This record gives sequence, structure tokens and C-alpha cells, in this order.
Amino acid sequence: MTVSASSQTQSTQALIGFDPQGEMPSNEVLLKMYTLMLTLRFWDERSLKLQRSGRISFCVTTKGEEATQVGTVAALRATDWVFPAYRQPGIPLWRGANLESLAHQIFGSAKDVSLGHQMPNHYSFHHLYYASVSSVIGTQIVHASGAALAAQAKGTDDVAVTYFGDGSTSANDFHSALTVAGAKKAPALFFCVNNHYAISLHVSQQTGAKYLADKGVGYGVKALRVDGNDVLAVYQTTLAMAERARRGEGPALLELVTYRLNPHSSSDDDARYRLKGEMDGWIDKDPIPRFEAFLLEKGVLSLPQVDALKIQVEADVLEATKIAQETPLPDWQTLIEGVYAEIPATLQADLDDLLAHEQGLSLPHPGAFPL
Repeated sequence: MTVSASSQTQSTQALIGFDPQGEMPSNEVLLKMYTLMLTLRFWDERSLKLQRSGRISFCVTTKGEEATQVGTVAALRATDWVFPAYRQPGIPLWRGANLESLAHQIFGSAKDVSLGHQMPNHYSFHHLYYASVSSVIGTQIVHASGAALAAQAKGTDDVAVTYFGDGSTSANDFHSALTVAGAKKAPALFFCVNNHYAISLHVSQQTGAKYLADKGVGYGVKALRVDGNDVLAVYQTTLAMAERARRGEGPALLELVTYRLNPHSSSDDDARYRLKGEMDGWIDKDPIPRFEAFLLEKGVLSLPQVDALKIQVEADVLEATKIAQETPLPDWQTLIEGVYAEIPATLQADLDDLLAHEQGLSLPHPGAFPL
């Protein structure tokens, strides 16, 4: 993918697609990308079943948006800080996290790195340069801008990246972050995952902008629109913009145009706001079969390999969630750990009172439910 380094304030309104003449990952990386996309799809299906059967309390799926995660992370360095929203579990998986660690988080088990302090799907992998997810809209955008300024001050050529939805472009933090990043030429990549809905509000109703990428123009930020369902287009554009940022040429706002094929979360009824038949055209653009067809055509993948991968990935997901479900829950004492350097007396008193009544408050462990 070759992207002109002309005026950084010039938005590209045309949707950027895959360039056959552009830079391509190796066959090994292509297979890793495909396998991770499959893994995310099976992870979604399993998570939703676990929530619907009462084994976990909540879940957020990424169905239809797999290419936005995999295409970006494959083009980044392992030391580039990532400040995610809640639909980017593919980033830590790419960088070495295993499915079991994600499963412990959604169950809030004793092996969860946050010991159940976070909602399900709010992953955190500090050692993988993946900051904790927050449900507060847009706060991560400011964090990425700050981390980019820190990299700049230290003289490294690392970039900081963040992901957010179309609705977040109307949040104050979006404007604050782009103002600073544009003025300071911070090495930051702002990935706006435009899945067309901010929960139930369609993008056309929450902004008067024709293209969300155009919102970067006024801040002096390079602005591009990318086919977010084309994993290779996402990869090539991310690679070009990351290299540009590393050269000191400033940040970029990439609008990754995609579509959310599932409800916003397990608590959402999307039938109440989607138009009948609206999803049909987007199902045809599903990024996984689209990438699969490309790999089959190029001989990188065979049909028997596809079948074997699907069986293996599904088995891996099932095994990870089974292990997490059978893992004990955190001890009550951990409720107040990791919050204060010195536990306030009032908080300790509350915990002591809770422990005194523990037997009366005990709940069945999730492992009591059959898989």
C-alpha cells in the first residue's frame, strides 16, 4: 500500500482497498491472520452462549469487525502501546496472550489478572503493551495521544494506537486528543472503527460529517477511509501510516468502515433499531470468507486446511472456557486489593463485616453449571 505523504490535512474520501502491488505479509503471517480471525469468530459464539446460559454476566462480540483488529495489529510492532475499546481481543491474542487468559477474565476467576475487578471483555495485558479496557466512551483516545507524546519525548520511534467507535468521535476526549496530537505531530494512530452504530444510534444521526475521517482535517491530522472488511487493505494502510508516524510526520486518523453483525452487547436488542434487510449486504462483505477466498485463490490455504483449522480453533476455544469455568473464584479478600497502597480503616471494616457473613452470602460457583 502506497499512501502519499502530501498535506496531512487532506482527507482521502475514497475508500482505500487492497493494493495487489503493495506490501504483503509472508504466507506464514497470512495464515496466522486467518487463524486469528477464525478464533475471534468462534470466541464470539462461545462467549454469547456462556452469557445466555448464565455462566458469565455479560459479553461484547466483534462479529464482522475481525479485520479491523487483525489487519492493524499485524502491521504494528509488539512495543507499540495499544489503548483499546472493548472489541479488540485479537490484539493481545496476536501478541502472545492465550485463550485461557481471556477466558479467566470473562469468568472473573482467581486466575484473572484483574481478579474479577473488571467487567467481562475488559481485558488488560500490560506486558503486551495493551492497556486496560474501559467502558467510559472515548477516554482511551486521550491516553493514546499522551503515550505518543511520551514516546516522542523519549526519542523512540514507537507509535501509540487507539481504537474507538463512530459514536466516540462526538465525545470531548476525541477532540482533545486530536488537538494535541495534531499540534505536536505526535506519533499516534487513531483507529475509528465505524461499524455504523453507537449502540442503537446510526452514524448518520449522530454527526453531520459526511465522512468520519474528515473530522481529523481540522486538527492537522492525516485522514484516511479504509475498507475495514478487507484485512489486507487495513494491514497495508496501517503499515504505511505507522511508518509515516515513526518518521516524525505526525498522527493519522483511519476510519475503518465496517459493520457490526451482532447486537452491541449481550444486553442489546438490535431488532428494535435496525431496518429490515439492512444487514444483508454487509453479510456478503463478511471479512472472514472474503479473506479465506483470497487465500484459497493464491494457494496459501487449501479446503482441507480450512476444515482442519475450524475444528482445531473451536476445540481450543471450548477447552479454554472449560478450564476457566472450573477455576475457583477469587477470595473475598481480593475485593480491596490493588486499589489503595494502604487500606483505609473504613474499607477494611466493610470487608471484615462481609467476611463475617460470608456463609450467608455464598453463591454457587459457575463450575456448578454443566457445559
